[in-house]
Amino acid sequence: MMNTITRKSMLYKTGVEYGDYTMNHVLGCSHSCTYPCYAYLMARRFGKVKSLDEWKEPKLVSNTLELLDKEIPRLQGKIKSVQLCFTTDPFMVGYKEVKKMSLNAIEKLNNANIQCNVLTKGILPKELINFSKKNEYGITLVSLDEKFRKKFESNSAIFEKRIKGLEYLHSQGCKTWVSIEPYPTPNIIEQDLMDILNAISFVDKIIFGMMHYSKNVSQYKKYKQFYNEEANKVISFCKKKRIKYYIKSGTLTE
Repeated sequence: MMNTITRKSMLYKTGVEYGDYTMNHVLGCSHSCTYPCYAYLMARRFGKVKSLDEWKEPKLVSNTLELLDKEIPRLQGKIKSVQLCFTTDPFMVGYKEVKKMSLNAIEKLNNANIQCNVLTKGILPKELINFSKKNEYGITLVSLDEKFRKKFESNSAIFEKRIKGLEYLHSQGCKTWVSIEPYPTPNIIEQDLMDILNAISFVDKIIFGMMHYSKNVSQYKKYKQFYNEEANKVISFCKKKRIKYYIKSGTLTE
């Protein structure tokens, strides 16, 4: 059975450049991303967890729905959208309790006419087709190479299944998007960004961003030139396919 914690608040204004409000109803994440993971670095820095092993044993916020019942009426006029999630994963592989809580939270927010934006390295559940068509459902996808996934996101869903789950929702009229972030430099993995773009050409929006907090990136001498070139590939592809796009701050420097 999954460990739980309680919190005093749930919804908060995010500092992420393309976000509005967010909620993180789990502490930690089992996906074991070692890019390194920004969320883990911040949790360790502020004393929420002591080690990566502790971070990889997620704790569900058991009073999530009660908090939403209190906070939604107070914030309803201020919230444009709520992101699930920025420091954890709403459809974490292997945790049915997280999936159930995420779906219940989305339903509660939608019932208050609040749009939800979802991002996962898991598999987007088919039940999402029953929620508001204002919602936007996304996956993180920085490679198609399973060797890379096993090394850097060892407990996440395999890339093919992520894409298929997203494509199903898109076929049912849902808004879909992909976060290609943190995108690795060639000294980490040799790959063709166009292969990824072609695999997700059905989506409504693509977000692209560089890999931060990694010594491997800074050791790649031409990393600025590389990210400029890759970002321009995304822009050109999206314009051609009429896909919305967003290039994260600091990625495009020319």
